[in-house]
Amino acid sequence: MDDYRKDKGYLEYLRLVAPGTELREALARLMSSHLGALIVVGDGEDVLEVVDGGVELNWTFSAANLFQVSKMDGAVVLDEGLSRIRFANVHLVPDPAIPTRESGTRHRTAERVARQTGRLVIAVSERMERVTMYKDDWSHVVLSVRVLISKASQALQTLEKYKSRLDQVSATLSALEFEDLVCLQDVASVLQRAEMMGRLAGEIKVYLAELGVEGRLVELQLEELMFGVEREKRNVIRDYRVEERGKTVEAVEKSLASLSDEELLQLSSVAQALGYSGAHDEMDRPLSPRGYRMLERIPRLPSSVVEKLVRNFKTMHNIMQASEKMLDEVEGVGKVRARAIKEGLRRIAEASLVERYT
Repeated sequence: MDDYRKDKGYLEYLRLVAPGTELREALARLMSSHLGALIVVGDGEDVLEVVDGGVELNWTFSAANLFQVSKMDGAVVLDEGLSRIRFANVHLVPDPAIPTRESGTRHRTAERVARQTGRLVIAVSERMERVTMYKDDWSHVVLSVRVLISKASQALQTLEKYKSRLDQVSATLSALEFEDLVCLQDVASVLQRAEMMGRLAGEIKVYLAELGVEGRLVELQLEELMFGVEREKRNVIRDYRVEERGKTVEAVEKSLASLSDEELLQLSSVAQALGYSGAHDEMDRPLSPRGYRMLERIPRLPSSVVEKLVRNFKTMHNIMQASEKMLDEVEGVGKVRARAIKEGLRRIAEASLVERYT
């Protein structure tokens, strides 16, 4: 996915033309009437510098009003908040030296105005019945609801497969942790799948932004599939990051996010993000988890207590071997909670081993 699609501002602009909005209704009316249009969102001095002629209206913004004024030959200028129609039938005169990838006069003008002013400019093609958005150096063709839902559904199917694979490698890691047989490759596999899911979810969120009120079902499916994924990834990082090399959780997350799609397919690259060398012979290196991931699964165990347990015992293996009395001595635990920790870890261990070997 293009880098600009990760920008939250980009999603906000897509939401402006999503189904259910006044702007989308006006655009739909223009296309159904086979009319072309050029719409600038923003009425600051930078926009007025490229405006020539036209009529100052200052009308209340609505789909009906925008449709009516767009029937004129010139462009329409809206205010930044989409509350007023400021000018209509204006001639836009951007710097002709600004490069453009478009061929038609309307679209060339739209792209140049967007690049010169940094404002959102929308071009409606009467011949192709297509709406194109321009902002700075990016452009986006507004897709129909049917096409968007089809694309989102395909992405959800892929995400479901990713989730199934993540569940498998996560269950394997859990069983290996209790057997004290974890190696770097097992850890990298879980992080790889979690990061892949996060990236695909980001693409689906772009579709959701453009679907608006039509994307509720897709949004519910996405929330269900992504539930707990980010927490799982963060806890794996907390358990296995190389602290000695200054690898904070946030630094590891940033390193993972900076990997290209091709690099993410290499487990060695994921290992490097954690702070390891990523050498081929290092992928079989045995590791011991600190215990965050498993302790977080015990019901009603506060994060502050989890932090103190890890700080006191250093590894999950030590926590597993500790007696109730030893756990009780940790500040904030107590006898009841110590018993709950021992019982909780025992149950998780049994469930993990059964899941792996059945």
